[in-house]
Amino acid sequence: MSNTEILKKISNKTVKTGVIGLGYVGLPLAVTFANNGVEILGFEKNKDKAKAVNEAQNYIGDVTDADLTNVVKETKKLSATADFTRIKECDAVIICVPTPLDKFKKPDMSYIESSCIDIAKNMKPGTFISLESTTYPTTTEDFMKPIIEKESGLKEGKDFWLCFSPERVDPGNINYKTDNTPKIVGALGTEAAEIAEALYGLAIKHLHMVSSPRIAEMTKILENTYRLVNISLINELALLSGKMNIDIWEVIEAAKTKPYGFQAFYPGPGIGGHCIPLDPFYLEHIAKNFNFELSMIHTAGAINDRMSHRMMNKISFALNRHKKSMGGSTILFMGIAYKPDIADARESPALLIMDQLKKKGANILYHDPYIPEFTDDHGNKYICSELTDKLLSDADCVVFTTNHSCFKVEQIIEKAKLVVDLRNAVKSVKIEDGKVFKL
Repeated sequence: MSNTEILKKISNKTVKTGVIGLGYVGLPLAVTFANNGVEILGFEKNKDKAKAVNEAQNYIGDVTDADLTNVVKETKKLSATADFTRIKECDAVIICVPTPLDKFKKPDMSYIESSCIDIAKNMKPGTFISLESTTYPTTTEDFMKPIIEKESGLKEGKDFWLCFSPERVDPGNINYKTDNTPKIVGALGTEAAEIAEALYGLAIKHLHMVSSPRIAEMTKILENTYRLVNISLINELALLSGKMNIDIWEVIEAAKTKPYGFQAFYPGPGIGGHCIPLDPFYLEHIAKNFNFELSMIHTAGAINDRMSHRMMNKISFALNRHKKSMGGSTILFMGIAYKPDIADARESPALLIMDQLKKKGANILYHDPYIPEFTDDHGNKYICSELTDKLLSDADCVVFTTNHSCFKVEQIIEKAKLVVDLRNAVKSVKIEDGKVFKL
């Protein structure tokens, strides 16, 4: 299929598009395209997820049940499969797979590599391929392209086209979703760029085209590195302010009155989610190939990594003030999601703190209405505790680790013996001296 042919298919919306990975990025993207009349075939190695999609059983908070039901049951524009040989049916394929770090903070490229091999072995000539998974600059050109060319025997720019268009997903954001969040698109060559702009233009309202995939790759890294550095900075200042008896929250509110040159970032027990704690270290990895040390990213990451230990010490300090030891104390965590009002605990600092306290002999409980249960990295299973007056009064310490809007903070403080507030949940509430300890 030629460049002209695929553009014609895009123009009349007969372009069949595959989405590999139906998680936090892939499923909202697939539903968005399907809602705009594009036939989507979702590829998911987890057969239970593929089955759930085909039965219109929603498992992603940023997708509405009504939208999923509509595109699966009514318009029938979305279906899912675990059979990757069906890639041959697709004119375009978008990769939305995880890109975790290993224990040495090196990028785990196995999911992208596997996707490239699956595509190469099954695609037809004339296929357009886009990567949305966050990765380091040069991935599209120096990692994906050689794999696909070797496994397929086809030539990029002639037999298939490559593009990088980083996901921009903010779980729980009620204003910005997949369709109205401006999208960065960087393709290899003018033909690929033309196809990418036409395809994404079917579903996304605002596109920003850049000159190459590595520009797009670096853009994504910049966005999240910016946040990592600034959050780590405010976390460190918050710790110092606590020692100096300065309310860092009041400091931030005062600084916000400056109408230029300042953007507010807020302290917390650490940084969660899949982006900020991980993405900057992709850049640190590739920088070593250029004999370049990213000292600021390294330092910011070290500050964030230490936050969970420092928060454990904060809780231990508060317990000691109440003449209690860590060992044997019952500690109730309010919220384990990494941000308010979502059901996502990936890289949540709450889990790190809970793990450290458990190792010190504490009895760990949690309440999070969005996450009924979870299993930690050590195989320990936790069940959400029902929030009752007895639970609050029996706990030796209640810790705010996620500031869900449904939490009735005043009532929680009234019943609790001791509160450690790591999220500024306690603001104007009147409290007894020594009962609430702030970050």
